[in-house]
Amino acid sequence: MVGIHMSVVTLRRLTDVKMIPCITLHRRLVCLHRAVGAVRWRSSYKQVPLLTATPVRALIDEPISIKGHFLTPHSPVTLCAQMHCEDGDLWEAFAHYNTNADGTVNLSRDHSVGGSYLGCAPMGLFWALQPAPGEREGLRLRKKNIATPYVVHMSLLDGHVTPRERQSAELAAVTTERWYVAPGVKRIDVRQNGIVGTLFLPPGRGPFPAMLDLWGMGGGLIEYRSALFASKGYASLSLAYFGHKDLPAPQSSINVGDAYFKSAYRLLQDHPQVCADRVGIIGLSFGVYLTLRIAIHIGVKPSCLICINGPVGSTIKLLDQDGRTESFGSDQKYWMYDDQGHVSFRDISLPANLSSESKVKIENITCPLMYIVGEDDLSSSSIENANLIEETLKAAGKSQLFTHLSYPGAGHLIEPPYSPNARTSLWSVKPKKLITLWGGHLAPHAAAQEDAWKKILDFMETNLRR
Repeated sequence: MVGIHMSVVTLRRLTDVKMIPCITLHRRLVCLHRAVGAVRWRSSYKQVPLLTATPVRALIDEPISIKGHFLTPHSPVTLCAQMHCEDGDLWEAFAHYNTNADGTVNLSRDHSVGGSYLGCAPMGLFWALQPAPGEREGLRLRKKNIATPYVVHMSLLDGHVTPRERQSAELAAVTTERWYVAPGVKRIDVRQNGIVGTLFLPPGRGPFPAMLDLWGMGGGLIEYRSALFASKGYASLSLAYFGHKDLPAPQSSINVGDAYFKSAYRLLQDHPQVCADRVGIIGLSFGVYLTLRIAIHIGVKPSCLICINGPVGSTIKLLDQDGRTESFGSDQKYWMYDDQGHVSFRDISLPANLSSESKVKIENITCPLMYIVGEDDLSSSSIENANLIEETLKAAGKSQLFTHLSYPGAGHLIEPPYSPNARTSLWSVKPKKLITLWGGHLAPHAAAQEDAWKKILDFMETNLRR
C-alpha cells in the first residue's frame, strides 16, 4: 500500500482555491436578486398531456373524477368515451371543452360546449353513450355477464373534433372499468322446484335484508340490478318468469302462475343468510303488476314494494285466475305506431283498458310502496297508473304508505345511474322486425336515474334495515 501524506498547510491552500469561485458566485446572485427581484429558474422540459379517471375501477353507480392536465391554456379539447358491448357493437360519447388558464379541464367543474351533451355533467361521457354511426339499428345496452366489467376507453383530443378523428388528435388516454358486482359478492344459479333465477349474496355471513327482483316483458333472466343490490348489502333474487329456455313453453306467453312466484318469494325468505321479515319486491314495467299481485294475492307479506313505470293490471289477457296469459301480441288493438313505424305499447296499460279481473286490489296493500314515474314514458301509462294507486290508497286511508316520484323528460327504462338510455330499441324480429318506443331524453333521463337510485336505496334502508 502506498501511503499518502498531506500537510495541513497544503490542505488549507487547496480548500481556499476551491471555495473562491463559490463565494464569488453567491455574491453575484445576491446582487442580481436585489436588482431585479426573485430569480425563477425555468426548465426547457415540458410535461406531456395527462388524462386521469379516479377511481379507474368502480361500481356502475359510483361517480368518477375525470381530469385533463398539462394542456395549453384556453385551448379547445375534446373528451371522448368508447366501449364495445358484449355483442361487439361500438358505443361512444364525446364532449367539447375549453381548458382553463392553468391548462386543465375538470368534468366536475367545467361545462361542455358541444358534442353529446352540454353543460356541467361529471358523468356525461357514460350516460350519453350511444351506438356509433354505422352500428346496428335498435340497440339497447344491457349487461349479460356481470362477472366482467364494461371497459371504457377515454381519450383527450386536441381541438373540438368528433370520435372519427380520434387517431390523429389524441393527446392522452385512460381506460376505466365499470362493474355491477363488488368483490366478494356470491352468484348462485337457482333451478329449484321449477324456479328459474339467480341469487346474489353480499360478502359476509349475514343474515341480510333481501329483494325479489322482477323485470318486464322483454323476458329472460336479467341479473345486473340484483348484482348491484348485493354489492350494497342486500341479498337479491333475480327471477325469470317469461321467455327463458328453462321455463315451460311456449316462450311467448307466461306459463307460470301465482304458485311459482310464491315459491320464489319463500325460497328467498327461507334462505339461511336472509332476514325472513325484511324482504322487499322491486318491479319494472310488467314486473310492477307482478310485484303488486304477489304482495296482495298470494299470501306473502313483503316489507316494501318498489314499482317503476308499470300497470296495476295485466296488459295481456289472462288464461286463468292463477295469472297465466295468452301470447304477448295476440291482441294488438291498443298498439300505436309513429311515422317511422315504431310501436308504442303505452295505451295497453291505461287503467281503462285493463281487464277488471286482472286489476290488483290496491286498497289491500299493507306495506310501504314507492312508485317511480318517467313522464316521457312511451311504453306504459305510468302517470295514470301512479295516480290510480295514489287515489285508491288515499280513499282507503293509507296515504302514508305511498311515495310518488315523478321525473319530467324521463322515459320507461329507469335503471341504475349513469346507464345510457335507449329511446327506442329492437323488440322483435319475427314474424316481423319491430322497433319499440321507450321514451326519455338523455340529460333529464340521466338525472332521473341518479336521483331515483339514491331514493330507492334510502327507501330500502328505511324499510329493510331500521
